[in-house]
Amino acid sequence: MRKVKNIVVIAFIIYAMTTFINQEKVLSSYKEQEAQVASQIEDAKEYQEELNISKENVNSLEYIEQIAREKLNMYYPNEKIYVDNSK
Repeated sequence: MRKVKNIVVIAFIIYAMTTFINQEKVLSSYKEQEAQVASQIEDAKEYQEELNISKENVNSLEYIEQIAREKLNMYYPNEKIYVDNSK
């Protein structure tokens, strides 16, 4: 009878230890995921801030001129453009 009690206690201890170890692994995995999500949130906030700044500048004359020059190759009528062909 005493041996059965000892076996049951040992089995319970082993079960509790394996359960505890598995839960620690799961918690560690969740903490890693939480850190990744927090990093993604921070990146998204920075990107949102950049977009808000761009949104404020979209209607400015400087921005419109910059886009016209860079994307559309538009220049003022009497403006001389020099192209460096040495590259």
